[in-house]
Amino acid sequence: MKLKTIDLTLAAMFVTLMAVGANITSFVPFLVVGGVPITLQTFFAILAGLILGSRLGTISLTVYALVGLVGVPVFARFGAGFSSLLSPTFGFIVSYVIAVFVVGKIVEKNRSLSGFITAAMVGLVINYVFGTNWMYAAYKLWAAAPEGFTYQMAWSWMVVPMPKDIILTALAAILAFRLEKTVLSKGSFKHLKRTA
Repeated sequence: MKLKTIDLTLAAMFVTLMAVGANITSFVPFLVVGGVPITLQTFFAILAGLILGSRLGTISLTVYALVGLVGVPVFARFGAGFSSLLSPTFGFIVSYVIAVFVVGKIVEKNRSLSGFITAAMVGLVINYVFGTNWMYAAYKLWAAAPEGFTYQMAWSWMVVPMPKDIILTALAAILAFRLEKTVLSKGSFKHLKRTA
């Protein structure tokens, strides 16, 4: 796939949206549970997969991760740098790259509304399972774990943002499907409508 100007623009837009979504907690600091910031990153990551597809979506989210690792403060709470790799929540950043690829692959094979919803929910599961298990492993192996930290505790922290993420994930699927049937099916966006 040869990248067009519109592809690069959309990829850059999602890098920016991920950075904005990551730092919503900077304006509402009470949205942090057990060291896990409640952000809009999952919404934007899944939306990227639904709209950009597996390849361009993966490129966009990989660029986002690399931009943060080289020192631009785009991670949650304006985090940045290679030290972020040691953060217990860095697994969620990795999960976005995996999720966007899988989400894109699913909608490339099934472009119905049910396909979009299925893809989005699979992406959400990948985000939660990968990110939470990484966090648990990090606290057990190299990070300073809270007193009495257990696997159950790690998942209990995730219960708080889960309803928000389920609702936003469903909305992302509906929004992406509507965009495909209207804006994305016209003009410069036509090539984004990929099939398997």
